[in-house]
Amino acid sequence: MSRLLKLAIVGLVASCGGGNYSAPRQLDNACAIVAERPAYFRAMKATERKWGVPVPVQMATLYQESKFIGDARTPHQYALGVIPIGRQSSAFGYSQALDGTWEEYQKATGNRRAQRDNIRHATDFMGWYMHNSTRSLGISKADAGAQYLAYHEGRSGFARQSYLNKPWLVRVANDVGQRAQMYRSQLVACRRA
Repeated sequence: MSRLLKLAIVGLVASCGGGNYSAPRQLDNACAIVAERPAYFRAMKATERKWGVPVPVQMATLYQESKFIGDARTPHQYALGVIPIGRQSSAFGYSQALDGTWEEYQKATGNRRAQRDNIRHATDFMGWYMHNSTRSLGISKADAGAQYLAYHEGRSGFARQSYLNKPWLVRVANDVGQRAQMYRSQLVACRRA
C-alpha cells in the first residue's frame, strides 16, 4: 500500500471520529467566540434559560476550566519524574467535571447519555451545578468568582471556606469574575447579551 494511500485512509478515519475539540481562535473576545462557534452560544443561552446562569458566567468558567477545549484532561502525574502513574484527577471535557459529579448530574437530570465533551451537555451541567450552589449556599448566579470557588472546591469545601487556604485559587476566582465582566461588556457591545 502506498504511503499516500495510507495517509488518505488515516485522514478519512480521523475526520469521521469526534468533533472539533480545539479552542476558538480569540479567547479574549466573546463576540469572536460566538461568531466562530455559534453552537456554543446556543448551548449557553439554553442553559441560561433553563438554569438562570448568565452566559458570561458560563463563558468565564469554560475559559478557566478548559479554554473551551472539548476533550481537555488534567495533566499526567509521574513517579520519580518519569514513570506515568495516571492523571491528576478524573476531570474531563469542556466543564472539567469529575467522574462522580458528572454521574450525580446524569442521575439527577435523567440524562444518562450526557457526555462531557458535548458543549450542550457541559453547559447544562454547569448550569445545574451553579443553580444548586445558589440553592444550597445562597451564591448569586451572576457572581462568577464565588460560583467558581464553589465549582472548584465543591459546595462543602466552599461552605468550609477551604479556598481561604489557597491564595492562588482566590486569585483565579477573581480572574474568573473579571473575565465574566469583560465577556458581559463585549456581548452587550455586539448585541448578544
